[in-house]
Amino acid sequence: MNEANTDFDLVKSFISGDESSFNKIALKYQKKIYWHARKMTGNHPDAEEIVQEVLLVMYNKLNIFQFKSSLYTWIYRITATRSINFLKKRGLKKFFSISDNEAKDLKSPYDIIADVEIKEKYLKMEKSLQKLPLKQREVFILRNFDDLSYEEIAEITGKSIGGLKANYFHAIKKLIELVKENEK
Repeated sequence: MNEANTDFDLVKSFISGDESSFNKIALKYQKKIYWHARKMTGNHPDAEEIVQEVLLVMYNKLNIFQFKSSLYTWIYRITATRSINFLKKRGLKKFFSISDNEAKDLKSPYDIIADVEIKEKYLKMEKSLQKLPLKQREVFILRNFDDLSYEEIAEITGKSIGGLKANYFHAIKKLIELVKENEK
């Protein structure tokens, strides 16, 4: 059974009153929702909040889902919209930092140095991503982190493929400039 049929069966089952079907859908897509929200917001607490919002919207609106797109696309559209709305409400976001638990897990000075270097690179990328305009950030994340095609992104965002390609080009150009600035 392919993914679309499985999703269709789970949605139908949920609409018929089987609550466990929603749990299966949520489990199947929760990590993807989280990581998209995390990349959009730049931090764990905000991403977790968005995941909860998206799951609530899914629960309340799944009964009107018509399979004009894949369930995956519909969920990404909700996630992208919630992430953008969240960012507009909250403004500037906090950046990723090493937690106490992560610090305890470090085993040697070499591990500490490697982890710090990785964290610094991650912070620079997060900081640079947060400086992109929302449309550019969204397209960049969907293309590079979620590995979606322009056609899939167009379906999610409702934007033209040409417009998406232009936003992606400008995002790449801006990220290169930001990385160069950070290296100075």
